[in-house]
Amino acid sequence: MSPATRQEDGMLALQDRNVVVIGGSRGTGRQVVEMARHAGARVLAVARQEARLRQLEEQVPGTEVLALDASDESSPAKVFGALQPDVLVISGGAMPPAAPLHQQSWQEFSVNWEADVKMAFNFCKAALAAPLRAGSSVVVVSSGAARAGSPISGGYAGSKRTQMFIANYSQKESDRLGLDLSFAALAPLIQPDSEIGRHAVEGYARYLGISEADFVKGMKAPPTSAVVAAGVLEVIAKPEESRGKVFMVAGTGLEAVSL
Repeated sequence: MSPATRQEDGMLALQDRNVVVIGGSRGTGRQVVEMARHAGARVLAVARQEARLRQLEEQVPGTEVLALDASDESSPAKVFGALQPDVLVISGGAMPPAAPLHQQSWQEFSVNWEADVKMAFNFCKAALAAPLRAGSSVVVVSSGAARAGSPISGGYAGSKRTQMFIANYSQKESDRLGLDLSFAALAPLIQPDSEIGRHAVEGYARYLGISEADFVKGMKAPPTSAVVAAGVLEVIAKPEESRGKVFMVAGTGLEAVSL
């Protein structure tokens, strides 16, 4: 099946469904919002920065927006109160540091634990406890750093791997409780076209003493944000095949991997 066909299947899977995207104002989250709206879904984009959300609201007509800190314990109730999702995409997170370990403070090292992990924990917990309607899907957008490591990004790699475990544990609980929910995690390689991807490219080029262009040239099939978003849709379209799994995302598409 071609990438275009897989994306088309994903778009059909979103038609007339409620889609909530955490981190929906930029990068992969923004791409998911656009694709979901194009597919005919009702979409709520959630992010911290209200200005970006207002811009999104103008540029993608019909998108509903909600500005809040998704790592806050009260956020799932507020989000689910605004729109009960059939599809929940957790794509937000903090910008990691870009310095060697010995040059970081603990606050810098742990920033992604306090944001990314708490976000995944709070929303996956709420999806199970509420619970979301049977047949709903939750996709956690993690990072390829969770498997390869990222020596200048502090606790980023560890936090992203923990997000994978949270998705996997949540699937086990859904199965045990008979909730019929689907949880999966995506682990994209660095996306040079995204804000966090550019941050990583700049940081590693500086660290290695090479140009940013040479660093990108040395990357193997880096995905774009649109490719990662298409991967999210592909997972949503095939819940039975993706439940509890982790998928690496490169420019060539998805590959199921072990935790």
